[in-house]
Amino acid sequence: MTQPWLEKILALRVHQPDAVAAAAGRRHRIDIASRGRLLIVAADHAARGALGSGRDPMAMGSRVDLIERLRAALANPGVHGVLGTADVLEDLLLLGALEGKLVFGSMNRGGLAGSTFEMDDRFTGFDAAAIEDRDFDGGKMLLRIDPEDPATARTLEGCARAVDQLAARKLVALIEPFWSGRILGRVRNDLSPDAMIRAIAVASGLGSTSAYTWLKVPVVDEMERVMEASTLPALLLGGEAEDDQDAVFERWRKALALPTVRGLVVGRNLLYPPDGDVVGAVESVVGLL
Repeated sequence: MTQPWLEKILALRVHQPDAVAAAAGRRHRIDIASRGRLLIVAADHAARGALGSGRDPMAMGSRVDLIERLRAALANPGVHGVLGTADVLEDLLLLGALEGKLVFGSMNRGGLAGSTFEMDDRFTGFDAAAIEDRDFDGGKMLLRIDPEDPATARTLEGCARAVDQLAARKLVALIEPFWSGRILGRVRNDLSPDAMIRAIAVASGLGSTSAYTWLKVPVVDEMERVMEASTLPALLLGGEAEDDQDAVFERWRKALALPTVRGLVVGRNLLYPPDGDVVGAVESVVGLL
């Protein structure tokens, strides 16, 4: 932890905690509709205890390293924004890295990876009021639907409430839906086309309005049929980091041609590429758009 900016961050956090709100107030915002196809960097994995990427189970264990990678990605003008929890976003705010970028606050991080209560995705991060107070652009929520786990009902209710609260403030509600279940005690998402169609259908109907609802969906088989499940705008989920980046990019390229797909939300594939070249990975993904 020897980066020169770390001392600045620590000094502000210790002596001037109000600097976070001041930095948020100074940030120049952009209109989400003005950017065409979007590229958003996802950085909310750590708050759910999911630190692994590729073959490294602790890839995101260093916060300084993560911030360095995020700054490198956000420096490219083809990256339009970031999705993260308060701790990550506030470091980036204090470093001036969010100027002219879209910012989405991650809302429900309570279903910790590998825990017995993983399906209980409680809202332990941002709420709609905090997102509005920080002048951010929307909130993202994870919706895993397990028909055999009663905790799913609480998550559905929480997401529906968040959709309404964000819409009342004219902020985007970005829902990431999955049909899920436990296999040998571990939560697994069903990525079959039929399962994704069901998950998208449920997510699209949450709340009393869908006017500000967007979807965040994985690239699966039969994407043409899957994306017909909703008329809501959607961003493609980058998913797990893979060694064959060319194959990943080709799947994204094909899915980006679908009418409701408005861009990408990429985390580990962008920040932790197999060759370690974050700048190169960003340039490749920007080229897809």
